[in-house]
Formats: sequence, C-alpha cells, structure tokens
Amino acid sequence: MAIVYKKPSTLTDAPLSYCPGCTHGIIQKLVAESIEELGIEGRTVGVSPVGCSVTAYDFYTCDMVQAPHGRAPAVATGLRRALPDNIIFTYQGDGDLAAIGTAETVHAATRGENITIIFVNNAIYGMTGGQMAPTTLPGQVTQTTPYGRDPKIAGYPVRVCEMLSSLTGVEYLERVTVNNIPNLRKAKKAIKKAFQNQIDGRGFSLVEVVSTCPTNWGMTPVEALSWLEEKMLPYYPLGVYKDRSAQKEGE
Repeated sequence: MAIVYKKPSTLTDAPLSYCPGCTHGIIQKLVAESIEELGIEGRTVGVSPVGCSVTAYDFYTCDMVQAPHGRAPAVATGLRRALPDNIIFTYQGDGDLAAIGTAETVHAATRGENITIIFVNNAIYGMTGGQMAPTTLPGQVTQTTPYGRDPKIAGYPVRVCEMLSSLTGVEYLERVTVNNIPNLRKAKKAIKKAFQNQIDGRGFSLVEVVSTCPTNWGMTPVEALSWLEEKMLPYYPLGVYKDRSAQKEGE
C-alpha cells in the first residue's frame, strides 16, 4: 500500500495538549516538517518559553531548552554562540514575544543574530486565562478589557513585523496564517525559508503566524477562523515585510 501521508519523524508520539480549534498544532507540525525536510533534526535546538508553547518540548524530537517568560531570543542567542554549528529556533506567543520579551526580540533582531523565530499571534494571552495582549485588537473583549480594548487607555496593538522591518540587522520577516490550505502552504514555505536562512548564515529571521484562540475568544473553532479572517487579517496584513536576499537579487 502506498503511503499518502505520515507524521513527521521530528514529532514525538505525545498527544498535543492544545484546545480544540487552536492552530498551534498545525504550526508546530509545519515546523517539524521543515526540520525533517531540511535534514537538520540532529543538530537543531528549540527554545520554548512560558505560554501555550511551554509544552513544545513534549512534541519535538530535537533537543529543547526551556526559557523564562520572554527570554527565548536571549537564550537562543547564547545557544547559537556556544553551538555555532547548530540550528536554533524559538517558538513564542504574542504575550511572550511582544510584551515581556519585547527588548530581547528587538535587540536580537538589531544584532542580526543568526536564529529563527516562530511567532504565534492570537491577539490574547492564551495559557493564563485570556487577558489583553500587546496584539489585542481595538475594541476586542478580553478578561482585562471587558468593554473592549480602548486605545486611549491601553494604547494600540503592536505590529511586530512592521516594527522590526526598520532594523538593519533583520534578514527576513513574513506574516502568514494557516486558516486554509493555500495559506497553510505559504506558511510552510515561509517557515522553511526562515530555517534555510539560518543554515546559510544569513541572520535573523522571524515568521509571524496569525492564529486563533477559540477558548479565550469565547467562540467555536469555525467562528474563530471567521473572526480571524474578518478582524485580524485586515489589521495584520499577510505578506513579506523584509527579505534582504530577495532585495539583493533584485538589484
């Protein structure tokens, strides 16, 4: 019998612990497939900080390191410099990367650290109960914004790709999502490119994945995907925000 599909060898047999309808599982599978297809499993080290991504070490067969909340880029920097022949990636949520970890993210980017960051943006703090995150949309209801996020009080959402695109040290930034098959394929291509950039020594690469959180949004999985398309994607447009290698080729 011909094998049509099989689980990537880079994923363990541990059942995923994410809520029904959450796209973390899809994203982590794309990361695992990219590692497998590039043949780098034996020299890859992942960094999982605090948040829904905290259990990532259960799911990947490569070495994993646990980082304090927000500090994954700093830990990844240390790993990359201590292990120059290894491939280092972080897997982070928005509350982690764009709040407590903003400084680590910005300075790793501006230094051009040769690491790969997978950034999951679901516009809310998922694991800790649904508080407002830096990426929460104006008017969005959360546990700490029961009447909706008011920019006059809480400020405006942080657009990470747009913010980092101005930094000289950044090699590659792309925002993707996995709400349908065409977008899933684009996300896989972006994640694989981010890893390839590191293999080639090009520097800092970050892929932002616009994601859902049906549990804390108070929606069904189907409703959450519709809300992502109708509300999140207009505020967080998909696309490549920086690609130095493509720019050089076009010169």
